Amino acid sequence: MAKSKKETPLMTQYNTIKGKYPDALLLFRVGDFYETFGQDAVKTSQILGIVLTKRNNGEGSVELAGFPHHSIDSYLPKLVRAE
Repeated sequence: MAKSKKETPLMTQYNTIKGKYPDALLLFRVGDFYETFGQDAVKTSQILGIVLTKRNNGEGSVELAGFPHHSIDSYLPKLVRAE
């Protein structure tokens, strides 16, 4: 059975994990950054005051907000307090 919407392998992996923990804000390590996607990205950008962008996701696009991995100590407490 073919999917109606083509996903990138990264988004397939992200969506599988997010499906197991739908109420959690998922930080996904991509290279030197922690990325958030979709509604998590909207929430993250608002909480942290960082830029919300979009990225190509196969045939469509998805919201994206991220920060460098070395900034986790300053950003993570803000995210935890906001939840």
